[in-house]
Amino acid sequence: MARITASVYTSHVPAIGAAMDLGKTQEPYWQKVFSGYDFSRQWIKANKPDVVFLVYNDHATAFSLDIIPTFAIGTAAEFAVADEGWGPRPVPKVEGAPELAAHIAHSVIQQDFDLTIVNRMDVDHGLTVPLSLMCGQPREWPFKVIPFAVNVVQYPVPSGMRCFRLGQAIRKAIESFDEDLNVQIWGTGGMSHQLQGPRAGLINKEWDNRFLDRLVEDPEGLAGVNHIEYVKEAGSEGIELVMWLIARGAMADVAGGPKPTVKHRFYHVPASNTAVGHLILENKQ
Repeated sequence: MARITASVYTSHVPAIGAAMDLGKTQEPYWQKVFSGYDFSRQWIKANKPDVVFLVYNDHATAFSLDIIPTFAIGTAAEFAVADEGWGPRPVPKVEGAPELAAHIAHSVIQQDFDLTIVNRMDVDHGLTVPLSLMCGQPREWPFKVIPFAVNVVQYPVPSGMRCFRLGQAIRKAIESFDEDLNVQIWGTGGMSHQLQGPRAGLINKEWDNRFLDRLVEDPEGLAGVNHIEYVKEAGSEGIELVMWLIARGAMADVAGGPKPTVKHRFYHVPASNTAVGHLILENKQ
């Protein structure tokens, strides 16, 4: 059967993608950010999955205020890189895993989660920046990707607990797929940041690092944090962190297995106008 071997968590700051695309990664400002992913790029080479189930949020690219799905799964064979206003990023197109994606959609919907099935969409920096951070600048991405878009832009947005429970449903779905596949689940977005209003530029290092601590040690308790606390402590865009709870809910310990191994942890301020957080957790085999 398919199995989830690891989860990866990372910010998806658009300026990080621009720094890579423009060859600025070794400039003093950016070198501090990218050095936090040196281990990760070696780790992904040694632990290359067949498929990455990548949880991210669309930034008014595939979806607009006309249609806002809470949870949307990409079931296409490939996904083009979106033009976000200054041309598509110079990165490879994303190859999908339609058979596994369709199976996950069926299984998760049968577990009473409503998903929007998307057979064609372009993917923006929310998805491509994490791929670049983990894989560098290859000619093609080294694995297939199932995009899973979550609405954390327009209220109402899903609760942390709903995201955590959804992660558990996704794990069950993947483990019921009868092909022998190595699957990783990635939660992206965050950490603390606010892009507008009187608190624009807010970063809360202490809250971010408590979030990382609890994500490892007390994920179910963390899932109970309400939206008001995210907005108050992590800024209006800090709510993106609920997407990390989908990935965490899919790990083995949540279903009674052993605690995951923390392979890497990184935190840095600032990158553009936000904090950067990063974790790699491995399921014990």
